[in-house]
Amino acid sequence: MKEFRAVLGEGTEELLALILNNNNLFGEIQPELDALDSLKILDISNNNISGEIPLTLAGCKSFEIVDFSYNNLSGTLCDAITKWPSLRYLSLAHNQFTGILPSWLFTFEVIRMMDFSGNKFSGFIPEGNFNMSISYNNREVDRMQRDSFISMQSVDTKVLIVVTGSIELSFNYILSSMVGIDFSNNGLDGEVPVGLFGLHGLEYMNLSHNYLRGGVPDLEKMWSLKALDLSHNSLSGPIPGNISSLPDLTLLDLSYNSFSGFVTKKQGYKKFPGAFAGNPNLCLETSNGGCDPASLPVVPGKAFVGEEEVEVRISVWIFCVSAFLSFYFGGLALFCSP
Repeated sequence: MKEFRAVLGEGTEELLALILNNNNLFGEIQPELDALDSLKILDISNNNISGEIPLTLAGCKSFEIVDFSYNNLSGTLCDAITKWPSLRYLSLAHNQFTGILPSWLFTFEVIRMMDFSGNKFSGFIPEGNFNMSISYNNREVDRMQRDSFISMQSVDTKVLIVVTGSIELSFNYILSSMVGIDFSNNGLDGEVPVGLFGLHGLEYMNLSHNYLRGGVPDLEKMWSLKALDLSHNSLSGPIPGNISSLPDLTLLDLSYNSFSGFVTKKQGYKKFPGAFAGNPNLCLETSNGGCDPASLPVVPGKAFVGEEEVEVRISVWIFCVSAFLSFYFGGLALFCSP
């Protein structure tokens, strides 16, 4: 194991990307990192780093990609994060964070991906101004960038190094992450804010494995939705009636809740095998127009009764992130100007 310490020397104030993922590092995030006020990318994922997020990181106002996932970080979400106005990708997944989700959570204007899954957050999902994020509310995303995505859960970087005779340093990259929110596998309670179901640009939402309750409104405003996982909660009421009207929706899991009522064929449930399993008060329309609770598959991913029993591998929550980084610099300095 190697201890994680910030080593700041001459020229590091111009550091633009610090990528230390998958290095078996331990220790804590050093407060001195705030000296790197030009840093755009900080990736320390898949290590054994512990402790809390230092308040001094409020000084890193250039952060755009922050990946702290798969470590042993703890504590509550500190207000330092609010000082990162250019934040596009934030992953705190699979740590030991606790406490409630703060009210400022949805105030980032250019955020595309927020992944807090696999922690110990509790309390309600905060009401907020869900119109702040351009990506969450705008369907017009660069489709050429989407087509080049690489499946993964952490930021992957492709580095192009060009050495020229120029002394000029510039840093350009394109972040092409799917637009999504993942709060799964926590201890969240209460009703899901209605505003979350009105985000036009949101493509993925995973709130599974919590203690959420209440109903799910119509999803007609979620034009871009591709995957929705609300499974393993205590949600109730009828299934939204307009599922089949969402053109891009390919993955749906509402299993193991307390939904009730009659699901018609018009709702397109045949497209989503296993999506309604574990809802005993729910029944699906049969071929003769009747209601048959027995037609619900027992195990998500199994085909419906009357069809061949085939396992359907559904990987509901794959977030695709691809970052292309281009570095133009003089001399032999990597990431740093002379």
